[in-house]
Amino acid sequence: MEKEKIVPDVIDKVPVNILGVTYSNNVQVNGGNELTPTKVKNMPSVKWNADEGSYYVLVMTDPDAPSRTSPKFREWHHWLVANIPGNNVEDGETLSEYIGAAPPKGSGLHRYVLLVYKQPEKLSFTEAKLTNTSGNGRGKFSIRNFAKKYKLGDPIAGNFFQAQWDTYVPTIYKQLGS
Repeated sequence: MEKEKIVPDVIDKVPVNILGVTYSNNVQVNGGNELTPTKVKNMPSVKWNADEGSYYVLVMTDPDAPSRTSPKFREWHHWLVANIPGNNVEDGETLSEYIGAAPPKGSGLHRYVLLVYKQPEKLSFTEAKLTNTSGNGRGKFSIRNFAKKYKLGDPIAGNFFQAQWDTYVPTIYKQLGS
């Protein structure tokens, strides 16, 4: 994460634990490996060592929107789930529905960062709930500021992959109405 400048672009320090992220067809996220938008189009399975009785926040964010050289929409968040009991993501409160990687054509590799934060308790969130049919409200997000607002501290687990445009991206843009 330091080599690819996720520290300091997204977070202040590398999480101690690796977040297990598996897409369909057993496609694994592995510390910056390159995956295609086609391979990450569906919501992944995500696992971390969770404490029973605790709640967690999961985020997937792209600090390279619209490109790594011109990140004027940093960060564009692709997924945000809170109040996750243990590591049962499906039982959490979805604040932003999952949208797969969709880097613009010719924008090069984008970093897609997945992080988990342990909540101090079950929380009430004031953010608007976002569907996966619109990109509105997703740009210029800051997981650092979100974590500060809700006193989440540093992420307890993380992982990331990189992706660039492929022929599936226009399908996502159509889904978002753009």
